[in-house]
Amino acid sequence: MRRPELLIPASSLEVLKTAVLFGADAVYIGGEAFGLRAKAKNFSRQEMRQGIDFAHSHGVKVHVTANILAHNSDIEGAKEYFRELQEMEPDALIIADPGMFALAKEICPQIDIHISTQANNTNYMTYLFWHKMGAKRVVSARELSLKEIKEIREKIPQEMEIESFIHGAMCISYSGRCLLSSYFTGRDANQGACTHPCRWKYAVVE
Repeated sequence: MRRPELLIPASSLEVLKTAVLFGADAVYIGGEAFGLRAKAKNFSRQEMRQGIDFAHSHGVKVHVTANILAHNSDIEGAKEYFRELQEMEPDALIIADPGMFALAKEICPQIDIHISTQANNTNYMTYLFWHKMGAKRVVSARELSLKEIKEIREKIPQEMEIESFIHGAMCISYSGRCLLSSYFTGRDANQGACTHPCRWKYAVVE
């Protein structure tokens, strides 16, 4: 059996360095755009380059999120972003949108692509689809049981990797796609500005 990879989210360069020094196998980070944590501190281009260099010097991988559900207005900026990432050489890009996937494959073909939980990966046929498209890893939908993940593992190629969350937000929808934030506050979760309604304190009133 392959040893599982411990992948830690890093919201800043300081957190990245801490995760690296305390034993993470890999970290995932977001830039200032195109990720789903638009309101987090995130990484500037310079910090991202420093973080990737630091992690690599310690034998730790860095995955970069570009997992928004893109609109037409995002495409040109995404092209430039991928060109910059190609020069920084992260180990993988985490992507949900098929259009963003196609851009990444075209602009930085040497970087692995992981399919985000945001893409609603709930069955083995979805995994087989992304494997055929050239993805190295698929992040399972957060609502899957261990039994379902085990069945997926049995029905996909051995070289294809499965990633699963063991903590974090439980979005009120299929695996991350949620309309409640947009409905309540006007901040679109699918564009990275989620207000996390799944973590609010609710009361039932009549």
